[in-house]
Amino acid sequence: MTTGHRALVQLGGKQAVGLFVVCLFAFVAETQLSQYVQADLGFRQPYLLFYIVHSTFAISLPLHILYLSVTTHHSIRSLYKSLNLAVQQHLSPKLGSDEPGAREFPIWKLLRLCLLLTLGMTLPSLFWFIAVVLAPVTDVTALWNTNAFFAYVFACLISGVKWDVRRLVAVLVATTGALAVVYGESTAVVDDSGSSSHQPTVTSSREGAKAPLVGDLLTLTASIIYGAYQVLYKMYAALPDDPEVQTDAHYAPLAASPEETVGIEDGPASPLLGNDGTSDPPPFGLYPNMLTSGIGVCTLLTLWIPIPVLHFLDIEHFALPHRAITYAVIAGIALSGSIFNAGFMVLMGVWGPIVTSVGSLLTIVLVFISDAIFGNAVDTVTLWSILGCSAIVLAFGILAYDMVRR
Repeated sequence: MTTGHRALVQLGGKQAVGLFVVCLFAFVAETQLSQYVQADLGFRQPYLLFYIVHSTFAISLPLHILYLSVTTHHSIRSLYKSLNLAVQQHLSPKLGSDEPGAREFPIWKLLRLCLLLTLGMTLPSLFWFIAVVLAPVTDVTALWNTNAFFAYVFACLISGVKWDVRRLVAVLVATTGALAVVYGESTAVVDDSGSSSHQPTVTSSREGAKAPLVGDLLTLTASIIYGAYQVLYKMYAALPDDPEVQTDAHYAPLAASPEETVGIEDGPASPLLGNDGTSDPPPFGLYPNMLTSGIGVCTLLTLWIPIPVLHFLDIEHFALPHRAITYAVIAGIALSGSIFNAGFMVLMGVWGPIVTSVGSLLTIVLVFISDAIFGNAVDTVTLWSILGCSAIVLAFGILAYDMVRR
């Protein structure tokens, strides 16, 4: 096996690497479109946009099934059976045996899991939206990007991953690089009074902040919650048959009791088996996309409630767009946001929370380059921001190399 092929296998194959690249560019598209719809089109309703984007997660599974049914030999029935078996064996490992009730689908466990995942993804996002109003955007951005560090800490404390000097240094380098980019841009003075660009000036001044300490604490809390969410997702929600599980073996199914987690500590997880004893795992990414769709449905059905409340309290007035282009841009935000979040749900299962959280910091680099090239923000480029971007790329390279050499 060649070194390049072996590296791809350890990184989850071409599908995982390709998905990672798609996710990075989807995030850049979501960021730029979000800025455009609020700054240029004047549609400033962040909570409504959040609700639309997260509700759109519901399309992840249907689109994936449609894609597989068109491009592969899989039928919708076979895909449903593989998901059904995966959910049964993962959430209720005793199911699938010859015991009475073995055919019962763990609907309540799956519903509970989707609600918990929705809560874990929603709380950090809402705290972030609130913090942006209260604290300087530089503080909020910098503190949010520490979630990679907290993901590493929780991975070591909760899942039993051993402390590793190389990994710790990589995470710290990436976090420091993110801080350098954020505060490096804030040192650049941008005069946009006579410019046609609507790029907001980044400033570290605390004069316009309403309650900077509260905003900073909310952002730090959001970062900690998101770091824990990534680790807990890998431990309990993701299927225990991904590359990182096979090497670290610190993750177990969401079982009803410890006795049901047989063989997790003894070696690589066994493949999902059908009734005839043959391997029948869901295709790549299908199971996490099912969970992502579950988050979207839960969001759609529950998180509309704050919209009239925010409107009544005069915090965010609800109003529909008046122009077709605004609808089109919002659709682009929802689609790119869905691609990014669904992709990273898949990658958290394949790569684990540490590599994925540091990898997500590469979005800072791409957004920085995008702003400099397409957003007429060359004046914000500083030595610190360049060094910060380089540090993030270096840190991700270290972690990717560490994964390959296992």
